[in-house]
Amino acid sequence: MTLASEAAGGSRRSSSLALRYAFRELRGGLRGFYVFIACIALGVMAIAGVGSVAASLSDGLSREGRTLLGGDVAFSLIQREATPEEIAFLRARGEVSVAAALRVMARSGDGRLALVELKAVDGKYPMLGELTLDPKMPVADVLAERDGVFGAAVDSVLLARLDLKIGDRISIGNANYQIRSVVSAEPDKLAGNVGLGPRVLVSETSLRATGLLQPGSLVRWIYRLKLPENAADERAATQLIDSVRAALPEAGWWIRSRANASPQLERTISRFTQFLTLVGLAALLVGGVGVANAVKSHIDRRRDVIASFKALGATGRDVFTIYLTQVVVLAGIGSIIGLVAGAALPFVIVGLFGKLLPLPVIPALHLDELALSFIYGLLTALAFGLWPLGRVHDVPVAALFREEVAREWHRPRWRYLALMAVVIALLIAVAIGLAYDKRIAAVFVASSVAVFALLRGVAAGLMALARRLPRSDITMLRLAIANIYRPGALTPSVVMSLGLGLAVLVTITQIDGNLRRQFLAALPDRAPSFYFIDIPTSEADRFGAFLKQTAPQSTVEDVPMLRGRIVAARGVKADELKPTRDTEWVLQSDRGLTYTADIPKGSKVVEGDWWSADYRGPPLVSMEKKIADGMKLKIGDEIVVNVLGRDIPAKIANLRNVDWQGLGINFVLVFSPNAFKGAPHTHVATLSEAHPDPAGDARIIKQVADAFPMVTSVRVREALDTIGTVVTNLTLAIRGASAVTLISAILVLGGALAAGHRHRVYDAVILKTLGATRVRLLGAYALEYLMIGLATAVFGVIAGSVAAWLIVTRMMTLSFIWQAGSAAGVVAAALIVTVGLGLAGTLLALNQKPASVLRNL
Repeated sequence: MTLASEAAGGSRRSSSLALRYAFRELRGGLRGFYVFIACIALGVMAIAGVGSVAASLSDGLSREGRTLLGGDVAFSLIQREATPEEIAFLRARGEVSVAAALRVMARSGDGRLALVELKAVDGKYPMLGELTLDPKMPVADVLAERDGVFGAAVDSVLLARLDLKIGDRISIGNANYQIRSVVSAEPDKLAGNVGLGPRVLVSETSLRATGLLQPGSLVRWIYRLKLPENAADERAATQLIDSVRAALPEAGWWIRSRANASPQLERTISRFTQFLTLVGLAALLVGGVGVANAVKSHIDRRRDVIASFKALGATGRDVFTIYLTQVVVLAGIGSIIGLVAGAALPFVIVGLFGKLLPLPVIPALHLDELALSFIYGLLTALAFGLWPLGRVHDVPVAALFREEVAREWHRPRWRYLALMAVVIALLIAVAIGLAYDKRIAAVFVASSVAVFALLRGVAAGLMALARRLPRSDITMLRLAIANIYRPGALTPSVVMSLGLGLAVLVTITQIDGNLRRQFLAALPDRAPSFYFIDIPTSEADRFGAFLKQTAPQSTVEDVPMLRGRIVAARGVKADELKPTRDTEWVLQSDRGLTYTADIPKGSKVVEGDWWSADYRGPPLVSMEKKIADGMKLKIGDEIVVNVLGRDIPAKIANLRNVDWQGLGINFVLVFSPNAFKGAPHTHVATLSEAHPDPAGDARIIKQVADAFPMVTSVRVREALDTIGTVVTNLTLAIRGASAVTLISAILVLGGALAAGHRHRVYDAVILKTLGATRVRLLGAYALEYLMIGLATAVFGVIAGSVAAWLIVTRMMTLSFIWQAGSAAGVVAAALIVTVGLGLAGTLLALNQKPASVLRNL
């Protein structure tokens, strides 16, 4: 009975037969498919691992949201305390705990100073969770006043920085504190912002004794409300928030509930997860090239079997179905391996580093993330495997039997191209549709398509160039050049295998280098050495004169500063505005505000006109242009800002471009001088030194603290070091994810070279028979791999550098400097890997005995 007669029973039976023959062929083992499976497994593992860890972290934040927030709802105010009426309104609805947070200078007994994050709490802190102290003591005992000295619990970093120990004293403002314990963990730490200094925990009563609570001081007051246990759910919290907004519409609260205890952290996690997912998807796409190579090589090895199928009456569709089934099965195996490894990642992280993690990771199996990763793996395998599979349909039996030297390939039928287009469209739809930031995902997809097209162009161009080069008199060089463009050349496979991986690696290294340069290297030109905050308005002139006297060669800049929240724009409430992803942060908390008669330094008006110096009309505002564009605001539109519990409307008079990278004083919103008339506020000042040095900086900090104890000094270098530490930790995770891409690229390259092994053996045998020596053949092959690797590396450096430049300048809005050292390292590594793997395969080919090969020609 022929295969054709067996298949005549209908499409269902045909599918059954295809499945049977597909599994029958796979009984012989997975030879030739190890790279296929490894590439799919690595990519799926990366995506599943990132998704599982992110989902476990998200679950942890949701489950521990009440503890992280310190209550069911938190109401925050900046630069002012809640009024007695507002506090009474909150206390009528639940238990309320009050805390205040500000940055201050702490002084040790021997006069050394340090910037610290001060948190003052009342007797109910913490209402939820546990404050971990060493030695362990009741919070009330730690913070109590004894013999005129208040108690404090501090971060161990402060002890090391000022060479202190338990029992020593420090002074903050006008108050003295005894260090009685070390803060090991705070239950509500994640609900705050990144601190620029170590924590100091004190009582609210002691804060009032410091003299730091001046009108307009940058103090954030937080009122945490815990609902009765029988009504402590999200619905009750939402109803409470609605009632507070209705009863106190102009209070200017920043309100958070247990469901969004740390919205900034959640947004950061979402963005970082997307970035790592895209890196994992890049690893899958690199692995897709390995899939195409493996499928092509498998079909090449199975040509006798395919010929037999067709000779017995199988149609092209039957053969396609058989080998498509094999590809799907193998993709499933690779995906399952990747899913197991990815799903285990949260459990491994918690098991190894659980006690060290600052985030609440709750490991669990997240079937939705695993299913998405499986879909990614399957779609990627099909997207890259359908082209070589489709071309089998119309290859005649005779051609399959006689294609020992060179095979004539052709474009697949339109039905297979249509199927491939559908699969690719599904892959793109999943990548973009499920992304946190669809714009970034779309850019990634477009870039991937462009890179693949360019890589094909690089391979074709390299082969065309080699074909047109003049004939060399050097045998090894002539043979190497001929190998680049001969029929069945490895050039397209090597370029495609290595190019995308190198482009991703260069992108990561260039971004990493620029971030390190931005935060860890020298300060930008004209960048200030110090920021001074909480300068009382009445002391602003005297403070400026003092700085000039202390550092005569320096430049001092001073501006008034308030904090306020945008509550409406164009007549639409802030909650209902739909800004772009890049600008939504402006609406998510209070922002720094200022007023001035002159255009601020570092700003350039690009639309509209600046107000006159003697302007006395209704409040006007100047807005940063990118922010205005993202919020769809234009000149003449009205925005409403809540400052100190009062809603202030202002019309947009002009738009500015701002140079943020100079690190000088600048604001998103700058108001006309009359906008905040009579409002209590402070000043902020910068000091820019021509030749800063650590000893001079320490002297300035000490003299400012002695003369103005209420002023807080922030050294810009130390602040950037703190941010740089966070950036370094993030780039470590990015490097780890990008390593998966690089491993995939190396695997794919090895698979591509292995796929051409049979032809290398044939070439080596013929050339050795004709008199070629082993040294000449090795030299020719080394030159071939060197030229292909160099061309691919140059493309990878160019493409990766362009991608990094776009990401750094357009998305991160930072300056970009090309990192020549890292680019050179990538080129060197690419050449070593390409030549090394190529020569390893060549040595195996040269070790083949000619007789056994010649007998089968």
